Amino acid sequence: MNKDPLLLLHGVTMSAAAWDEVVPLLADEFELLVPTAAGHRGGPRIEGTATIEHLTDVTEQLLDERGLSTVHIAGNSLGGWIGIELARRGRARSVCALSPAGFWTPGTPDETTATTKLRRTKRLADAGHRITPVLLRSAAIRKLIMNDVAVHGDRLTRTQALGAVHDLVDCPAAYDILSTDESVAPLPTLPCPITLAWSEKDRIFPPSVNGAIARERIPDARYTELPGVGHVPMIDDPALCAATIRATVRTSG
Repeated sequence: MNKDPLLLLHGVTMSAAAWDEVVPLLADEFELLVPTAAGHRGGPRIEGTATIEHLTDVTEQLLDERGLSTVHIAGNSLGGWIGIELARRGRARSVCALSPAGFWTPGTPDETTATTKLRRTKRLADAGHRITPVLLRSAAIRKLIMNDVAVHGDRLTRTQALGAVHDLVDCPAAYDILSTDESVAPLPTLPCPITLAWSEKDRIFPPSVNGAIARERIPDARYTELPGVGHVPMIDDPALCAATIRATVRTSG
């Protein structure tokens, strides 16, 4: 029996490893594609300025190389934004966007509050990554370091947390992406079923701010809030993420 293809897209400064705990929960049901984005650690190199349009182009090229005209897509943050742009291009059967980026007006607080915080986090990681291996031995420190993106950062093992820090430090595209003047344009007619699954405890893109903008720009999308999880819900509750993705796929018929 052929499995439906499902593309999993991670957030900015992360890698395919962000999905490690979700993949086993979906692998029996779907043919999974779990790439690392261009300009991120382990992903394709990117020439010139990294833009969302360019990252979407590279992801679309991956689908072309696999001979896939359309796929189901689940993406977090940057990955959710790319998933929506792929849907706009007619490449998605469904999209489950987990706290997607891009629902802002460039240069205003609904954008700058988040991107300034993420740039500061990257600068701190760049400056202090040599002592991170020692600090991450403590679950309490792991929770503190991950506080902006997860409620339960202490769920991560030391190895997982260290990998996330390495991803953050070794992301050449980060500052370009976090300085973009792009945003998600309105999508008044859905090209496929889209779920906007917002993390209830999102400290990066609060549902009351960016989630509200998303509901205005994609009014026909299904909107839901994921209880008790932070901006990267795959850290806090992999099972909830998998169930939310499955529910979105089912809406595609």
